[in-house]
Amino acid sequence: MAAEELIEVKFRLHDGSDIGPSKYSSSTTVGSLKEKIISQWPKETENGPKTINEVKLINAGKILENNKTLAESRSPVSEIPGGVITMHVVARPPMADKNSGKY
Repeated sequence: MAAEELIEVKFRLHDGSDIGPSKYSSSTTVGSLKEKIISQWPKETENGPKTINEVKLINAGKILENNKTLAESRSPVSEIPGGVITMHVVARPPMADKNSGKY
């Protein structure tokens, strides 16, 4: 039985800092990666994301879906064999309450 492929990924935050690189199984879901990002988010940063719905992961210009695996989300055109994949992280603040009257 072949060993499962490990993919090395680092996450680039809005301020240019990185989380990782770390190795993940190719069967890891994007939602699991987002949970990992939230748990390792810099504590000194105000308004960090609290849920995976407040985080968008972008790889090769494509926004990744929570239910897809890392293997399904890869872009073979932009990857260097054995290299580290850099995914960009966009954190959205929670949406304002529509009934609050604020725009």
